Amino acid sequence: MEIVKAKDVVFEYIRRDDEGEVVGITTAVDHVNLGIEKGDFIAILGHNGSGKSTLAKHFNAILVPEEGSVIVDGIDTAESERIWDIRQNAGMVFQNPDNQIIGQVVEEDVGFGPENIGVPTEEIWERVEKSLKAVGMYEFRKNSPNRLSGGQKQRISIAGVLAMKPKCIILDEPTAMLDPKGRKEVLEAVHELNKKEGVTVILITHYMEEVIDADKVFVMDAGKVVMQGTPRQIFSLVDDLKSLRLDVPQVTLLAYELKKRGVNLPDGILTTDELVENLLSLKRN
Repeated sequence: MEIVKAKDVVFEYIRRDDEGEVVGITTAVDHVNLGIEKGDFIAILGHNGSGKSTLAKHFNAILVPEEGSVIVDGIDTAESERIWDIRQNAGMVFQNPDNQIIGQVVEEDVGFGPENIGVPTEEIWERVEKSLKAVGMYEFRKNSPNRLSGGQKQRISIAGVLAMKPKCIILDEPTAMLDPKGRKEVLEAVHELNKKEGVTVILITHYMEEVIDADKVFVMDAGKVVMQGTPRQIFSLVDDLKSLRLDVPQVTLLAYELKKRGVNLPDGILTTDELVENLLSLKRN
């Protein structure tokens, strides 16, 4: 069952001069079609300006298509009177956690969303506890967010969305401002939510290593979806990705270069362990 469906979605940014005259139009999303199954972990890749973040904002009705439609859990995002239903079903996490954290204490911040929609007090605290435990931050519940690392703050942001009990979480480059340790913390938390809680995850990123465990990858360029498939299928197309100004995981690139030099390796190797196993297999044979 598809929890998100985009059909022929078009969205344009209009640039105006000081007098309000139109001086340019950029088509950020250009007739995009895609479907996301409930419970899947989806990654959307693309270089800066490819349209991936603009598309992501359509999935919880921050933006509404100028042409086409986006359906979230059976609700058309054009139905403005149901915008809060959509946003409860599809929560959004942005690049900078400081823009989402408003409470002075971690547990108060996580409870803000449920309180805003009228959840009874006793249930709010149950949701706060469960959400913080789900992202591995329960022991910090009494802390000030200001005293946390970037990765910890981002996990608090995710907990705040999770406390709303969404069926889907959209993460718009959530690790872009984090160091490698923080990136690892956030990705581990997101994968746990997907596997254990069954939450559908849509990850927008330009870090290739972040998508190797995704169920499906969509690649965007100039507002269009230009490639889609499993991570292995996508990363088998090294030259195509390079033409789109995208990298591949370092181990995939190493295997690709070895194969070009005559080493008999399969396409789309994704992990170091996989590469080592294939090299050892060649040695044994």
